[in-house]
Amino acid sequence: MLPTLLLLACLPAYGRDLPLDTIKLPAGFRITIYADAVPGARSMALAPDGTLFVGTRGDTVYALPNRSGGPRADAVLTLLKGLDTPNGVAFRDDALYVAEVGRILRYDRIVERLRNPPKPVVVSDAFPRDAHHGWKFIRFGPDGRLYVPVAAPCNICEPDPARYAAIFRLKPDGSALEQYARGVRNTVGFDWHPQIGELWFTDNGRDWLGNDAPPDELNRAPRAGLHFGYPYCHGKSIADSEYGGKRACAEFTPPMRELGAHVAALGMRFYSGTLFPESWRGRVFIAEHGSWNRIPPAGYRLTTARIEGGRVTAYEVFAEGWLKGLAAWGRPADVQVMPDGALLVSDDKAGAIYRISYGK
Repeated sequence: MLPTLLLLACLPAYGRDLPLDTIKLPAGFRITIYADAVPGARSMALAPDGTLFVGTRGDTVYALPNRSGGPRADAVLTLLKGLDTPNGVAFRDDALYVAEVGRILRYDRIVERLRNPPKPVVVSDAFPRDAHHGWKFIRFGPDGRLYVPVAAPCNICEPDPARYAAIFRLKPDGSALEQYARGVRNTVGFDWHPQIGELWFTDNGRDWLGNDAPPDELNRAPRAGLHFGYPYCHGKSIADSEYGGKRACAEFTPPMRELGAHVAALGMRFYSGTLFPESWRGRVFIAEHGSWNRIPPAGYRLTTARIEGGRVTAYEVFAEGWLKGLAAWGRPADVQVMPDGALLVSDDKAGAIYRISYGK
C-alpha cells in the first residue's frame, strides 16, 4: 500500500493551469503566478536590480529578470546548465554564488551577462561529495561570511562531526572556512533576525521513527559552537533509538519550536517588508515541502512562526491547498521577500514561482 500512496503524493502537476484558487490564505492575501516554466525551482536569491536567481536539484540555474519591479517576471532564462545539483544560490557584490554538492562556484558580473554567463571561479572545493542529502542551501550572513551546510550523509548515522551534520561559514574568497554549528541533520533554509542578527534555521528530522515523530525543527544559533543534538537527540527530548544511549538530550541546544513531523521544512525567511499588515511583520515564513513516507502525507504548505522576545509564541498555517487527500500538485521549497513587500514562493513540483501579496 505504501508505494501506491507515495506515487499518488508525488504525481506531477501537468500543464500551466495551476489551481491557485484552491490555495487557502488569511483574509486580504492573494496568490498569483510570478513565473511558470521554472522546472524544479528551489532556492532563490535576489539581485539589487530585481533579477531572481533560482537553483534546482537537477543541473540547472535559472535567472528571472524583472526590470519594472512588477508582479510577474519578465522572462525565465536558463542561465547555467550541466552543474552537480546546484540547489543553493546567493548573491553578493555583483556576483552569483552557486553551491554544487562538493564545491562553491562564483559567477562575476552575472547580471550583465544573463545570456552569456562567464566561466565560474571555484571559491571552495573543500566539501564532501556524498549525494545523500548533498544538495545545499547557502546565504550570506550579516558578518559578510557565506554560510554553507553539510548534511548527514544518511538517514541516521554517526558521521565525522568535523565534516558532516554541521553549518560552516567562509569568507567570500573561500578562505577562513570554519564550523559554526554542529548536530544539524539537514538544514535547507536559514535567515538572520533582522534586528538582532541571530541565525535561525530549519532542520529536517530523521525518518522511520513513526508517523508522528520526530518533529522537524526551527532552531536559533546566536553564537558559534552550539550542538543541536543529531544523531543523539531529536526535537527537545526524543532520544534516538540507535544513538540516544550515548548522550543525553540535556547536553544539546533544543529547538525554539518543534514543527510538524516529516513536513520537510525547507526555506525560511523573516518577513522584512511592509506590504503585509503589522501583525505579520517580523514573522518567520517557512516552506514545508511535504512528507515522502508519512501516511497520511503532511506538510505541502506555508507556515509562519511569531517571534517575540527571542521566543516562538505561535506556529500556524499561513497557506495550504497544494495537497488534496493523498495527491499533491505542488511542493513549496523556498520563500523570498521582495522589495515591494510581496512574498515569493518556489515550487519544485509544479515548476513555478508564486507571488503572495496583500490588498488589491
